[in-house]
Amino acid sequence: MSGPLARPTCPPRSVKVRHENGAKVPRPCYHTRVTRGVWLAVGAVAVLAALAVAGGGAVLRDREYQALMRRGVEALAADQTYQAIEAFSGAIALRDSSMIAYLKRGEAYRRRGENGAALRDLRAAERLDPGAARPAELLGDVNFEMGRFARAAESYQAYVARDDRSPRVFYKLGLTRFRAGDAAGALQPLGQAIALDARLPEAHYVLGLCLQALQRHREAIAELEAALTLSPGLVVVREELAGAYSRAGRTRQAVEQLEAIADLEPDRPERQAVVALAWARGGRTDAAVNLLGRAAERNPDHTSVFLALGRIWLDVAEPRRDRVAIGKALAALEPLARRPAASSEALALYGRALLVSGDAVRAEAVLRQASDVFPIRLEALIWHANAAERLGRMTVARQALRRWSVLAADAAPDRSSMLERLAALDLRAGDPQAARDTLVLAVDAPGARPSAFAALASLALSRGARDEALTAVTRGLTAFPQDPALQALARRLR
Repeated sequence: MSGPLARPTCPPRSVKVRHENGAKVPRPCYHTRVTRGVWLAVGAVAVLAALAVAGGGAVLRDREYQALMRRGVEALAADQTYQAIEAFSGAIALRDSSMIAYLKRGEAYRRRGENGAALRDLRAAERLDPGAARPAELLGDVNFEMGRFARAAESYQAYVARDDRSPRVFYKLGLTRFRAGDAAGALQPLGQAIALDARLPEAHYVLGLCLQALQRHREAIAELEAALTLSPGLVVVREELAGAYSRAGRTRQAVEQLEAIADLEPDRPERQAVVALAWARGGRTDAAVNLLGRAAERNPDHTSVFLALGRIWLDVAEPRRDRVAIGKALAALEPLARRPAASSEALALYGRALLVSGDAVRAEAVLRQASDVFPIRLEALIWHANAAERLGRMTVARQALRRWSVLAADAAPDRSSMLERLAALDLRAGDPQAARDTLVLAVDAPGARPSAFAALASLALSRGARDEALTAVTRGLTAFPQDPALQALARRLR
């Protein structure tokens, strides 16, 4: 090969050259030295070029990752959750070790209501950065929304273990424990939330609920009042405070709260109905009826207004058999009861009005219907028993009271007296064992009367169970030491 690209050749080794000193030496091959140097240089350049290409690719991927993250954050801020998920998914594809990308995508899934996918991503975020607090909070939020309160509490507890300066998360922890039924366990985190931010009305409100559940009523009222001071427009706080005032016998303050709720929500006639009923209980019957009359003019089809009117006129009519009041109650309630989808409450009140008017046959039929409509008004079962007893249908009355005893709360204020009545019907039906079991429940119920202990003791004596009778009398005299029936039984047992 010839030309500029021809490979140079070395002279044969036999060729000698003479240096100035006269010695003959072999001629060196300059081509070998030059070629090795060139190839080393070319290799170095290639390596550097490869590194440059790789580095440039990493820079491009990083720029693309950052662009996708920005796009996802902007979409999430605009509540465009689908676009946010697409962007964060692209970011994760480029960098699957990114905690923040999993966190943000989990938040987007949560907003869409896709809780399973949200939990998956949030757990991945927590796994990638075990010390981060935010994934724990969002995990708690998702579990709370799913009703998994124990797991939510664990996540919120993990958050506050990493960062104990967030009143918001302490509040969430307290709320979650309360919803899980642990009112006592909720006190500490709610107190911590208030210590960090005393102007957090929600924390005061939930703390008030916890204290009410623990029967610490004075403290509960104080916390509810604090919540109301911070946020006067919170209707739910006023509702709870009205109930707390009522239970504490502070009727005037309870009514004031109900009136304030009605003023805050003038377009809700049911609020006017609640105020009217409260006024009627306080003896302001005329004012209650006038308020409901105005509400009925503005809302002629609203059921709650006419139900309240029917209740008030029944309460007026029943004690003294006021024929005018009974007529007004029937006029308010009959149209509601005749509707195809009449509620248990409407049927029960109409049946009660018929019973007060003296029409026991129609009353029993309507009250039987009220007892079969869900959700059942428990008062319908009691009034059904009243109508059935008046007609001599003792088996029907007994069945109605038995259903009431199963459905009514253990803390119902009239539970003990209703159980006494049921026990009497059990005895009339010739079932002393059922009567005995019912009376055992009656003496253990709140508000048990001395007659319940006396009835249980008498029944035990009739069955020859002297020790059981003595126990019942002893318990009864401990609560009612001056009761003559229990004293007579004690003398008989001695």
